[in-house]
Amino acid sequence: MNRVATFSRGIANSKHGPALIGCQELVYWPLSASGIDAVVGWGHKGNTMIAIEFAHKHGLPYWRLEDGFLRSVGLGVEGDTALSMVMDDQGMYYDARRPSRLETLLLTAPLEDAALLQRARAAIAEIVDNGLSKYNNSPTEMFELPDSKGKPRVLVVDQTAGDLSVACGLGRRDTFSQMLAAAHRENPEAEILIKTHPDVVSGKKQGYLGALETRARQRIISDACNPIELLKHVDKVYVVTSQLGFEALLVGTPVSCFGAPFYSGWGLTDDRQPVARRTESRTLEQVFAAAYILYSRYVDPDTGEPCELERVIEHLALQRREFSRNEGHIFCFGFIKHFWKQNYVRAYLRCPGNSIVFPYSVAHAERLGFDHESKMVVWGRRARGDVSALTAKYGVQPWCMEDGFLRSVGLGSDMEAPASLVVDREGIYFDPSAPSELESTLQSTTFSEELLARARELRARLLASGLSKYNVGDAERKLPIEPGSRDVVLVPGQVEDDASIELGCRDVSTNLGLLKAARAKRPNAYIVFKPHPDVLSGNRRGNIPKEQALMVCDHVEVDASLAQCLRVANEVHVMTSLVGFEALLRGLPVHAYGQPFYAGWGLTVDRHPVNRRTRSLTLDELVAGTYLLYPRYLNRSTQRFTTAFHVVAQLEAALAMSPEKLHVSWPQRQFRKLRNIAKAVAGSEARRGS
Repeated sequence: MNRVATFSRGIANSKHGPALIGCQELVYWPLSASGIDAVVGWGHKGNTMIAIEFAHKHGLPYWRLEDGFLRSVGLGVEGDTALSMVMDDQGMYYDARRPSRLETLLLTAPLEDAALLQRARAAIAEIVDNGLSKYNNSPTEMFELPDSKGKPRVLVVDQTAGDLSVACGLGRRDTFSQMLAAAHRENPEAEILIKTHPDVVSGKKQGYLGALETRARQRIISDACNPIELLKHVDKVYVVTSQLGFEALLVGTPVSCFGAPFYSGWGLTDDRQPVARRTESRTLEQVFAAAYILYSRYVDPDTGEPCELERVIEHLALQRREFSRNEGHIFCFGFIKHFWKQNYVRAYLRCPGNSIVFPYSVAHAERLGFDHESKMVVWGRRARGDVSALTAKYGVQPWCMEDGFLRSVGLGSDMEAPASLVVDREGIYFDPSAPSELESTLQSTTFSEELLARARELRARLLASGLSKYNVGDAERKLPIEPGSRDVVLVPGQVEDDASIELGCRDVSTNLGLLKAARAKRPNAYIVFKPHPDVLSGNRRGNIPKEQALMVCDHVEVDASLAQCLRVANEVHVMTSLVGFEALLRGLPVHAYGQPFYAGWGLTVDRHPVNRRTRSLTLDELVAGTYLLYPRYLNRSTQRFTTAFHVVAQLEAALAMSPEKLHVSWPQRQFRKLRNIAKAVAGSEARRGS
């Protein structure tokens, strides 16, 4: 379909509406039917009559839309963008009064296809393992249920008052009280748990059972909790038409249905409201395949393009994993002076129900409730001074936050927000004096073939794009030497007061010292010195006058991109620079004079080996640990957690649009900093309002 008409402003304004519907253009309130291929309306809402009449009058197909079964991270009533939708030209899946396209699929589709059922089984396992549901903004930890003292638990599921799925699913208001009475009567020894709907918990809507008085053996669960985790703690589930009943089937919990939801009538549930049309017996995998794979439509959360179920599962599972790392009361120290970082730190530490504060002193933190259960984040290396004393007092291990290895188009010292961060709960990757989470990952992880294949794919993408950490410099500039014409040694400069120099270097700790060491090791080589971009910009220390550098090296390159420099190099000599890691990606020999995170694994020539690193890694394993497992990536457009692959795509696009110039005037540089701070603040306000 090219042009689809709608009379609903909500559908017309839907961010991913055209992609989910499968059309090129959504036309709101068309004046004529010219060029219109179909008409869409939302479910069985009363305001769809205009759309239905327009479709009938002009002989156009009419499709009903509704949220899919894996809708989004947050709630629809809070404006979170839908990632899945269903379209039905016969009825609607929750309307048991008449056939729907889903019901027709379950009755007539070839659901015995082995590949389809394998997809269904794999998807069910991922949904259950990752605790995924229609909405996915619940806490990741299960709240504590009182000890049942060996008695069974029965879950009775409430729904929002006025939900069309209740009336359309052959239920009434009194069906809920009848269901609750049956749960008590049929389970005389059980503890009865009544679960309210997330929209009721949020205060947006009312429920049917939420106002009941407390009875013996009965407890109302109004806490925000993960549905899948809750279902794992009960022995039986009673529903009218709630999707929670189907999720109970996914977990393996028996379900009694007092209405007629889409999953009843196929031999999977105890049905108190039969539907005579449903004459086939279907397996759980078949019902899932029909509903989640064949019936539903999905949009890629990062690109906005149509996608398959598995992509949305992958995205939602990633959000849940990152949420699980961010739970609790998080105190971030050292961000008052660098206030602009607060705006993106909140996004990287995001989790439903947590709190993030930026105390201006230790005393302030204690007044705000810092205790032994609190989490602490510090920028860079381990906590020092009074912050270190606070960690000792309460026995809290600080998390160290630092820029990731694929950072931005532009410099951090110019206040450019990062596309990735690391949050290390053991140490920090550039401090070799103690283990870090990255070192532990590289030392102990069993890397699967799937993970290694992704690492190879990512490495190929990085090499093809020429991306590095900061992505500054002229990607077209030619160096005064051609690849292979001489023995070329690249020596990348560093910021000399950088913590990685202080912590990771011994006898070679200055740029001039590195140049001299490289010349001593390669007396006949053509040595190219590339100063660090933060030093070239004038933001940081470590500058060597060009005349002094040329007394040791053959060429000082200030304009070309890092990729161009690596293209002509035969080997690279570093202190702790990330350039050494990027050289390894290209298969270049690397001599490490300090102790960077990528040294000690059998891939570099090490002046000072790290004795703890006893494992030999392949390059793919190093890439997998460093790029895929350790950092956190953020989609700048959606402010959701994303993958390294999508960040690469965003950096490629940003680099193509506006490559950053290093050499600008002082006023231009200050304007750039103010611009980036303003962007960060605007992004923060948008996040708080979403």
